[in-house]
Amino acid sequence: MYFSSLTFLFAYLPLTLILYFAVPLRWRNLVLLLVSLFFYGWGEPVYILIMFASIMIDYTHGLLVEKYRSNDKKARWFVAQSMIFNLLLLGFFKYYDFFAMNLSLIPGIRIPQLGIPLPIGISFFTFQTMSYTIDVYRQDAPAQRNIIRFGAFVTMFPQLIAGPIVKYKTVAEDLDHRVITTEDFALGARRFCVGLAKKVLLANSIGALWDAQLAAQASGALTMVGGWLGLIAFSFQIYFDFSGYSDMAIGLGRMMGFRFDENFNYPYLASSVTDFWRRWHISLTSWFREYLYIPLGGNRGGTAKAIRNILIVWFCTGFWHGASWNFIIWGMYFAMWLLLEKFILKNVLSKTPDVIKHLYTLIIAAVGWGIFGIENLGRCADYLKTCFGGGALWNAADDYALRSYAVTLIVLVLASTTLGRNLWHKLPEKADRVLTPILMLLSLVICTAYLVDGSYNPFLYFRF
Repeated sequence: MYFSSLTFLFAYLPLTLILYFAVPLRWRNLVLLLVSLFFYGWGEPVYILIMFASIMIDYTHGLLVEKYRSNDKKARWFVAQSMIFNLLLLGFFKYYDFFAMNLSLIPGIRIPQLGIPLPIGISFFTFQTMSYTIDVYRQDAPAQRNIIRFGAFVTMFPQLIAGPIVKYKTVAEDLDHRVITTEDFALGARRFCVGLAKKVLLANSIGALWDAQLAAQASGALTMVGGWLGLIAFSFQIYFDFSGYSDMAIGLGRMMGFRFDENFNYPYLASSVTDFWRRWHISLTSWFREYLYIPLGGNRGGTAKAIRNILIVWFCTGFWHGASWNFIIWGMYFAMWLLLEKFILKNVLSKTPDVIKHLYTLIIAAVGWGIFGIENLGRCADYLKTCFGGGALWNAADDYALRSYAVTLIVLVLASTTLGRNLWHKLPEKADRVLTPILMLLSLVICTAYLVDGSYNPFLYFRF
């Protein structure tokens, strides 16, 4: 089940909210746990067993870490056990076939691939549960003694499938004591509607242009202009798709009394690659910084170690996204640019006009999304080669695409900036109160019409 589906919007969500608010406060974590398990098991009920195993392992290990905190060696061992379990779980389901396929390329080695479907959201909830035991060890959060509350944290359906990655310490207080006001619910509902519109009206619409350019490449008709149109389209699609999901998750959490951290901060306004990654998928980059980069030593220990740590983090960031070489290359691509900015381009960029810095960042990001979006390395190389002059400049199909998507592209550009937010904040309070419910209802009606008429189009990050 996914948020931008009629089943979720008009059956699951209304019934869940009715049940959630109908029971006393002390039962809401249990309700949240049960409805989240139902949500997760909608497509593959057998994978609920994985969720139960993850809950039990990390719940018990959190208690053991707290119990033996005075014995640092034992406490560290229990943290390590929890991390090993989570990484093995993630590694088996997500990476077994990748390693089997690549090791089988070595003469004399034949490892059968299992073809096991990837449990949805496993990359997200394993990172969340790993952070729990680490936070307990660091005394950043107390061990949760109520297994229902802990289970509600692990399975919480608003962010279970595609994030944002929620650290236990950020919701520990909300799990135990949360107060939901009418204002919280209204703000959450508004945020949900914004996210739904981003996904259905913006991401899905521009995704067709990316698909068209991939089809043009397959038929040998891709041009330089068409290639860049495709990269721009996919850049917008993945942003509005994923930030839309994050908005919906944050909104649903707010409606139910939880305050999740922001996951995006207008990344296409960034003035450098470093700035871009402070604004994009913030929960993932902060997770790697807090639980991998800093423990490795961060910037401490000299230039060589700093370079090593950045390369390790970005290898893991790329590999986290998928069991394919293009994701590893994508991670190393951004690691290269981050290192260049840190050690070589820093002074140059500080003297470069803002417009040039912004354009430079957008081009690097767009090329990165090309690597990200085309898993076949040969096809990816050919596509990017065409973008940089390895084919015809343009053709009639490009002219048609530009005319067809001109208005959509303008809307996407404007929606990627703070313009709309700034104009909205200038409205009088009375106008805000009147327009907000009207626009929410209108967006829901239009999105419903698109969903009824459209085809199945899941969130891009579901496969990660």
